[in-house]
Amino acid sequence: MSPTGVTLRGPRDLDCPILTDEALAFVADLARRFTARRDALLERRVARQAALDGGEALDFLPETADVRAGDWTVAPLPADLLDRRVEITGPVDRKMVINALNSGASVFMADFEDASAPTWANMVEGQRALRDAVRRTIDFTHPETGKRYALVDDPATLMVRPRGWHLDEWHMQVDGRPVPAGLFDFGLFFWHNARALVNRDSGPYFYLPKLESHLEARLWNDVFLRAQAAVGLPAGTIKATVLIETLPAAFEMDEILHELRQHSAGLNCGRWDYIFSALKTFRADGGWILPDRSAVGMTQPFMAAYTRRLVRVCHRRRVHAMGGMAAQIPIKGDPAAHEAAMAAVVADKTREAREGHDGTWVAHPALVPVARAVFDRHMPGPNQLGRSLPALDVTAADLTAPPEGPRTVGGLRLNVRIGVQYIEAWLRGQGCVPLNHLMEDAATAEISRTQVWQQVKHRVTLDDGSVVDAGRVRRVLGETLDTLRAELGNARMQAGRFDDAARLFEALATASTLTPFLTLPAYEYLLKR
Repeated sequence: MSPTGVTLRGPRDLDCPILTDEALAFVADLARRFTARRDALLERRVARQAALDGGEALDFLPETADVRAGDWTVAPLPADLLDRRVEITGPVDRKMVINALNSGASVFMADFEDASAPTWANMVEGQRALRDAVRRTIDFTHPETGKRYALVDDPATLMVRPRGWHLDEWHMQVDGRPVPAGLFDFGLFFWHNARALVNRDSGPYFYLPKLESHLEARLWNDVFLRAQAAVGLPAGTIKATVLIETLPAAFEMDEILHELRQHSAGLNCGRWDYIFSALKTFRADGGWILPDRSAVGMTQPFMAAYTRRLVRVCHRRRVHAMGGMAAQIPIKGDPAAHEAAMAAVVADKTREAREGHDGTWVAHPALVPVARAVFDRHMPGPNQLGRSLPALDVTAADLTAPPEGPRTVGGLRLNVRIGVQYIEAWLRGQGCVPLNHLMEDAATAEISRTQVWQQVKHRVTLDDGSVVDAGRVRRVLGETLDTLRAELGNARMQAGRFDDAARLFEALATASTLTPFLTLPAYEYLLKR
């Protein structure tokens, strides 16, 4: 029997320690208190985008100029968040949790969002895995090989990324409405683990995704205050790093830190989602057309301005500035290609360390020692908060400078292939997918499908002189499915979700208006399954 007003539409295993009446009542309380504010903020996003579509320019907020000019700093950081030189991210399945915590990274960010497909089983079993990890009882035996996995004595510090404000958890409803997915993920983890983490001289630490304004950070801060009061923990016990992965948020870095100053653990350069957000922000602007994804590196002026500004804002506020993701994975059987991939990682992490970042992200355990060696060389202390950096005045024009580079037929084909393959895996419940020697997640798939949409919308001319339109996308989709069928075989194609993936990709890429997140319609496919 669930608490009053709570309906579970997913299976509830009575032996599961996650979906207890007390935990569900806690999540329901958060939902009742904060869903209306969440809804209003999502409506504010729509209105703001409409203004941008109408020609309004992004700029720093005049009403918060005093916050940007002030000399305030965030609250001091706990000991286990002072050195975060290498963080590994990944989904919340049991084996990944163990391997990531054992990887030698400083921090493991367990990701309920971009790296996890939100099936009910994935979300609940992910919570169970993290509960066991906090108590150091987690283990896993591979059903085919019999290999057993267990935690080392000194695992990485755990941080958790709940889903963004835009997503709902359909399987739990309160008073007839789905619970905001972020509150579901945060609430279950906090209820079961906050006290246990504090007893281990750690704490409930989070990453907050997809924020578009300081008002959305204010909402999270109020959620934190309510949660801490509900379980009797002091305000400020929670620490949270905000991913600056939307272009509007890049104009409100100071304000976001100020809203969370009692709970802040800094900002992170979520660069793949940031590129996706730039595409969305400038969707109506035919003069802001993205080149091939491979050409949008950190040397693009708008990307360089964003990361350098983030470092200076964070250090002025005495909190960590975390670098972006290295998505490379080891390349077996091709030593030259593997060495080139690792060299690219070293170059990227060297740039970050020299810019003043206090740590970085990797997607694969094999990259942990590679990234650590770079930061050990350039960052002898636990962080770079005390390092003196040159003055930097980043303008609105710097943050919105149109990127330059080629737009090629090969880039179109790669976008279609990545989009279809990723969506197909996501619909099967897999949110983190190795493709072309890179670890792809929802953020990179978002770039792929949104860039194709932009090219159709603005009838972009490619390097061969051809124009991208809906018919061209359909032809490339057909060619892509034929190629995959030849590579994978008919049995694999029929057993998978390729038809659904291609249908969804086509609908998203050729729609008259841009769907804000592919995971919204894709979630409907999961529910139907």
